[in-house]
Amino acid sequence: MDLSIVIPLYNEDESLPELYSWIERVMTENNFSYEVIFVDDGSTDRSWQVIKELREKSPNVKAIKFRRNYGKSPALHCAFEMVQGDVIITMDADLQDSPEEIPALYNMIVNEKYDLVSGWKKKRYDPITKTLPTKLFNATARKVSGINLHDFNCGLKAYRIDVVKNIEVYNDMHRYIPYLAKIAGFNRIGEKVVHHQSRKYGSSKFGISRFFNGYLDLLTLWFLSAFGRKPMHFFGLMGSFMFFIGLISVIWVGASKMYAMSHGMPYALVTDSPYFYISLTTMILGTQLFLAGFIGELISRNSAGRNDYKIESQIL
Repeated sequence: MDLSIVIPLYNEDESLPELYSWIERVMTENNFSYEVIFVDDGSTDRSWQVIKELREKSPNVKAIKFRRNYGKSPALHCAFEMVQGDVIITMDADLQDSPEEIPALYNMIVNEKYDLVSGWKKKRYDPITKTLPTKLFNATARKVSGINLHDFNCGLKAYRIDVVKNIEVYNDMHRYIPYLAKIAGFNRIGEKVVHHQSRKYGSSKFGISRFFNGYLDLLTLWFLSAFGRKPMHFFGLMGSFMFFIGLISVIWVGASKMYAMSHGMPYALVTDSPYFYISLTTMILGTQLFLAGFIGELISRNSAGRNDYKIESQIL
């Protein structure tokens, strides 16, 4: 099979018939063998009924229905487990992503040998309250991940099947699939300018909170990629540094008093100095950080996935 097209959706019953008709036409024109996997993320409208009607008309339609709304990442995770195409396309169900982009994305994966190609909605039909935070978010993601993409969160992406079978999309990590792919060892990551259309039906299902959550997820992913298997390298280093600074400070406070005593100079009790308590607190925090790293190391060494390494090929 050439293509698996994955479409997560939540309350998009109005757009589904038009979207599938558009996809079907593009697939026929390019002579692709394909499947379209709809993932109904707990819709409360007629979305599931519409999907069943589409299935009656076409055997290329497949679908998953969640009992409740879990989010986009779980939807992609479940769909990626069942895809069969050589190239996987993800796109949104709101008709803002154009199926006309699929042949070019397919070509970049198959002929230009990219592992992943992300769409870039260079010209967006969104209000400034959405576009400005998006630009700030993408700038931060580029800096942290080291991947030069302009639009990490674009729903229109193409992947080699090896990529989706070797990454785990969880929580709200769908925003960082290119980063997840890089961590898994897939470095041929590109982007393509894609056409962005204004929403035709309904309204956006995402609020401003996704930008704040996105930054927290990015920090989590950075930490896990850098120190997930070796937490002691982070907590141990920070803890040792803080303990050392605190120890030097305590010695300095004590030495200052002894110097004043030996030279007949006025002096105060060590416990009267605020620096003593700051130093003591620093030593305690350093010890706690070190112990956190030690406990994290124990957990990491006993984790079921501690030796889960991605092997590209074998000769036996």
